[in-house]
Amino acid sequence: MLFKILGAIGMIMISYGIITKNSSLHDWLFIGGGILLLIYSISLRDPIFIPLQIIFIIASVYKFYKTK
Repeated sequence: MLFKILGAIGMIMISYGIITKNSSLHDWLFIGGGILLLIYSISLRDPIFIPLQIIFIIASVYKFYKTK
């Protein structure tokens, strides 16, 4: 149950990151949401979703450092 809650919070964070106009907050929401979804996908042992979440987190961190 805990992993489902973390996954839902991660999805909400990413969704809010899409609509927010604050660039720094947008990046942090994407990184945090991606990490929570990665934890959820690891709990599911999903071989497709785990690497996709890792790529998403790496891309979000790269964008964060590129804009700083």
